[in-house]
Amino acid sequence: MQYSGGFPVTAFTRVMALVICVLAAGAFQLSDSLLNAVTKEYGDKARLRLLYWERLLNLPQTLSDQDKLDKVNRFFNRARFVSDIEHWGRADYWATPVEFLSTNGGDCEDFALAKYFTLRQLGVADEKLRVTYVKALTLNQAHMVLAYYPTPGAEPLILDNLIPEIKPAGERKDLYPIYSFNGSGLWLARQKTQGSPVSTPERLNEWVFFRKRLASQLQNSSLSLPF
Repeated sequence: MQYSGGFPVTAFTRVMALVICVLAAGAFQLSDSLLNAVTKEYGDKARLRLLYWERLLNLPQTLSDQDKLDKVNRFFNRARFVSDIEHWGRADYWATPVEFLSTNGGDCEDFALAKYFTLRQLGVADEKLRVTYVKALTLNQAHMVLAYYPTPGAEPLILDNLIPEIKPAGERKDLYPIYSFNGSGLWLARQKTQGSPVSTPERLNEWVFFRKRLASQLQNSSLSLPF
């Protein structure tokens, strides 16, 4: 069996045909224009990664939140970590899920944002999700993760590209939260609470640019921004 950046490929055309057939009945479909543009720029394997993502987006909405978290976290953690400087030639760049999967790599923001967008499309409520900026104490550097709050004020679960397991925040002593945001607001973060809202996410320039690029990339697709 061959592998394409962590995504298994046997007979390429057979897998492509299977994925397309499965997706034909799905609620979410990426546009042909987007898929063709990605194929032209990055090749057939990039197209296949997007089709696998499309299949993920068509999981039953009736799945439990925990099942959705597990599947989405596992899917994106297959991608390789690449710094923004190496990948984009910029100190900070928040790639869209399309860019992340097309290039088969990204940094911590890209992992967290791709998981956030995908879980929102799968029906996980916005108030349960926070993209959270933290300091990774063992690495002594800034880092970003996705936090899931099962109920308001509950201890969140942390989806992180550094480790494969989803763990409660209380078990991640290596992370010191700074702030968090979603499509509705911007919060000062605390380890075991949702913190206090201080503003809107539009204060974050990279978030604004991220949304604009993603909206443009999803034109003519049956996907829309859930935030």
